[in-house]
Amino acid sequence: MKVQVLGSAAGGGFPQWNCNCKNCSGVRAGTINAKPRTQSSITVSADGENWVLFNTSPDIREQLANFAPMQPNRAIRDTGIAAIVFMDSQIDHTTGLLMLREGCPHQIWCTEMVEQDLSTGFPVLSMLKHWNGGNEVHRIPVGEADNSFTIAQAPGLKFTAIPLLSSAPPYSPHRDDPHPGDNIGMLIEDTRSGKTVFYAPGLGQIEPHLRPYMEAADVLLVDGTIWQEDELIVTGVGDKLGVAMGHLPQSGEGGMIEYLDTLQKPRKILIHINNTNPILDEDSPEHAEVLAHDIEIAFDGMSIEL
Repeated sequence: MKVQVLGSAAGGGFPQWNCNCKNCSGVRAGTINAKPRTQSSITVSADGENWVLFNTSPDIREQLANFAPMQPNRAIRDTGIAAIVFMDSQIDHTTGLLMLREGCPHQIWCTEMVEQDLSTGFPVLSMLKHWNGGNEVHRIPVGEADNSFTIAQAPGLKFTAIPLLSSAPPYSPHRDDPHPGDNIGMLIEDTRSGKTVFYAPGLGQIEPHLRPYMEAADVLLVDGTIWQEDELIVTGVGDKLGVAMGHLPQSGEGGMIEYLDTLQKPRKILIHINNTNPILDEDSPEHAEVLAHDIEIAFDGMSIEL
C-alpha cells in the first residue's frame, strides 16, 4: 500500500494568506526553518495506479500537479483518482471538489451526515449536478456492527469508518445537534499484506473505542493541529480553545504526545498542522520534543509505503 501526503496543513495552509504570526511571517521572510504546506489531504493506492483521494482541499489543483500518478496520461482526459472519500464536510476538506468539476461524475464516498451538509448548508453536490449529471455518491456506514466497505475502483483496499466525537461545521443544519458520521477516522487495510493505516486528521478526543484501531495499526496519521490548548489566544490570532475547535493539543497532560507514547506498534505521524503551531519551525524546542518521542511531522510530498 502506498500513501502520499498531498497536503499537511490545517485550514488556511501555511503560511496562511492573511496571517502575520511568528510562523507565517517567518516562513515568508525565510527567517525560520520551516516548509510551506497546503491544506490537508492524502491519497492511497494498493497498486500505484488507482488512487483513493481523502478530502478535496482548496489547494487540490496544486496538490494533483505535484504528484505525477494523479495524471497518468492514458487518454485525452485522464486522472489517477479512482474515488474520493470525505472524512467530514468542513470547507477546507471539501471545497476542492468544485475544482474537479471537469471530471464529473466522481465516485464519492461519505457518511449520511456529510452528504446532507454537502447538499444543503454547503451544497457543492447539488451545484455539481450541472456538470455531467453530478457525482455518484456512496454511503459510508457508521454505527453498524461492521463499518467496513470496499471500493470497486480501488482493488486491494478495505476501509473501516470509525465515528469520532465532533460537531458539524457552522453551516450545517445540525451544527448544534451532533450525529455519528459528522467526523470519522478511517482504518485503511491492504488486503494482500494485511498492513493498515489509521487516518484521523480531526481527532479532537481519543475515545475508548478508538484504541484497538490505533494500537493495531502499522501507521497512524493523526491530528497535529495545535501544540497547546490556548494556542490561538497566545499567538493573538483568535479566542478559541482547542477543545472548542475539535482538536486535541500535542502538549500537556492528556495531550496527543502523552497518548501516542502508550502505543508501541505504530509508526506515528502528525498531520493537519495549524499555521500557529511551533512544531512547524524545525529549529524549535517543540519540534525537537515531538521527534524525541519518536513521532514524525507530516509534510507535503511525504511518501509512505507499507
